[in-house]
Amino acid sequence: MRQRRGRAPAPLQDHTPEPSLFGESAGAAQRSSVRTARAPGRLRPDPQDLAISVSALTNLAREIVEGAFVPLWIRGEVTDFKAHRNGHWYFCLRDESSQIRCVVWESQRYRISAPPDEGMQVLAFGRLTVYPSRGDMRFVVTRMAAEGDGLWRKALELAMARLRADGLLAPERKRELSRYPRRVAVVTSPDGAALRDIIAVARRRCALVELVVIPAKVQGDGAAEELIAAIARASRWKDCDTLIIGRGGGARDDLWAFNDERVARALAACPIPTISAVGHEVDVTLCDLVADLRAATPSAAAEAAVPVLEDMRDAVTAATFALRGALQRSLLNAQARLSRTARDVRRVAQRSAERRRANLQMLAARLDALSPLSTLARGYSVARDADGRTLSTVEDFAVGDAFTLLVRDGEVEARTERAVRGPLPPDS
Repeated sequence: MRQRRGRAPAPLQDHTPEPSLFGESAGAAQRSSVRTARAPGRLRPDPQDLAISVSALTNLAREIVEGAFVPLWIRGEVTDFKAHRNGHWYFCLRDESSQIRCVVWESQRYRISAPPDEGMQVLAFGRLTVYPSRGDMRFVVTRMAAEGDGLWRKALELAMARLRADGLLAPERKRELSRYPRRVAVVTSPDGAALRDIIAVARRRCALVELVVIPAKVQGDGAAEELIAAIARASRWKDCDTLIIGRGGGARDDLWAFNDERVARALAACPIPTISAVGHEVDVTLCDLVADLRAATPSAAAEAAVPVLEDMRDAVTAATFALRGALQRSLLNAQARLSRTARDVRRVAQRSAERRRANLQMLAARLDALSPLSTLARGYSVARDADGRTLSTVEDFAVGDAFTLLVRDGEVEARTERAVRGPLPPDS
């Protein structure tokens, strides 16, 4: 029998399912699907019976990725940074050959000191995930640090600019501390070395000054909120003369609560004169800038707030002598002023008496000139009738009527013999 020329027969195909990316359970499900879907006379399974949804794929990919990678630090350059209006930050981290999309949720922003700048090299801590709605992989960042101090410096510069714009860094708003305080409030950790230093210095200088501790966390999560609450308590209380806020030295992360803008604004709004003593002399925080006095250390803050008892006694003694001398000088000055006033009063009284005497003399001269006695003294006489009325005209005299004639040295009884109007005849 001659063999038929043409194509060789097709080899038998292996219909065993390929290994699945979904694990053993998913592969078993596929094999079961193949067995149930295989119909008599068919060699291939139906793809529609093997297909899964996109949501199932992306959710499964997210579970695999999140399960395979623990939270980790990655390094890269920030690009395409966008701050969304909902509060989230979106950006990419890239190196020479690759990039990955990153996101910082609004609820985690408080852990990061400031938004990164474009092109900044940063270290980001978070975990890898798959975003199901878009099917892309993202790195969810919860903490971030720039290589060097870029983020820290930027956060401080932004906060300082806002505080300066509100006038909270102006030197003229600084208040004087109480010279003789009765009570000093201290906002710090009750277990820290800073509180022990403040107590030791205050007791050595003046044990009469009362120290009131308002406890608060000074580092870590929640420290800023506790510091703000402690300052608010002291502000509501208002029964202390000075407020000290601070802590001992530490790393930059340990001191960062005192660089929180909210803490700085709460301290600036405190109605009590404030002293900030954070870390060592080389450490400068926002609280140092807005406080009424910046102390290099907590011990220096106690020295500034609490005077030395012996110095106060010397000051009281000096004030007593000064007051006594001032009273004596005041008494002598009062006596001198009284003497000058008495002399001035006598002088004014004499002048007033002289003026009144001159006025009386002038009035007396006028009265004397107008007095009838003065007229009589000059040789004139006055005629009066029996009722004492002055007879001044010819018609007042009737022939035969008696009248009295007043002269300079007495009275003359007379009777009218003749009354002629005008001058008398020459022969009369």
